[in-house]
Amino acid sequence: MLFSFYIVLATLPSLVWLLFYLRKDKHPEPNSMVIKVFTLGILSAFAAVILEKFFIAGLEKFPFRGLFPLVIIIGMAFIEELSKYAVVRLSIFKNPNFDEPIDAMIYMIIAGLGFAAAENGFLVNTLYNLNVSLENTLGLIFGRFISAVFLHALCSGIIGFFLAYSLLLKEKRWSFVFSSILLATGLHGFYNYIIINIELGKGNFYIFTLALFLILMAVFVSKGFKHLKKLKSVCKI
Repeated sequence: MLFSFYIVLATLPSLVWLLFYLRKDKHPEPNSMVIKVFTLGILSAFAAVILEKFFIAGLEKFPFRGLFPLVIIIGMAFIEELSKYAVVRLSIFKNPNFDEPIDAMIYMIIAGLGFAAAENGFLVNTLYNLNVSLENTLGLIFGRFISAVFLHALCSGIIGFFLAYSLLLKEKRWSFVFSSILLATGLHGFYNYIIINIELGKGNFYIFTLALFLILMAVFVSKGFKHLKKLKSVCKI
C-alpha cells in the first residue's frame, strides 16, 4: 500500500504541470491522445536508460578521461531530449489531431512530462528500497517538481516551439529540428552541471543560477505559446 502511494507521489508533479500546460491550448487535445503521448513518454525513459548504459559503456575506451564528466552530462542530455522528440515524431505527426502549430509544443511537453514521471518513478523505487523516510521522499519529490520535472517540460516546450516552425517552413524543417534538439541538449546539460554543483554544496550562487535559469526558460516557453497562437491554425505536414 505504501509503495502504491510512493508511485502516486512520483507521478503527481508531472500531472500538475500537465494540467497547467494543457490550459494553454484553446482547442484541447483528445484525452486519448494526451494519455497515449504521456504513456509513450514514460516508455521513452526506459529506452533512454538502455541507450545511456550503452553510451557510458562505450566511453570506457575514451582516451581523454578528464573530459568524462562533460561528455557524460552532454551525451545523456542529448539521449533524453532525442527520446522525447522521437515520441512525438513517431506517434503524432500523421495524426489528424495534430492540426495547429501550438500542438507541437503541447505534445512535446506531454511527452517530456511522461519522461519525467518515469524518472521520478525510478527515484521513488530506489528511495523505497532504501527505506528512506516519507518526509525525506516528499522533500525530494517537491524539489524535482520545481526543478527536474519543470526542466523536462521546458526543454520539450522549446523543441516544440521550433518544431512548429519547422512544419511551416518545410525547406528548413530538419535544420530547425536538429538545432532545437541541440539547444535543448545544451540547456539540459547546463542544468545538470548546476545540479551537480549544488549537490556538492558549492554555495548559494548555483541555487540562484538555477532559479534564474528556469525562470528565463519558462518566460521563453510562455512567449512561445503566445506567439504560436497567432499563427495559422492548420499545419501542412
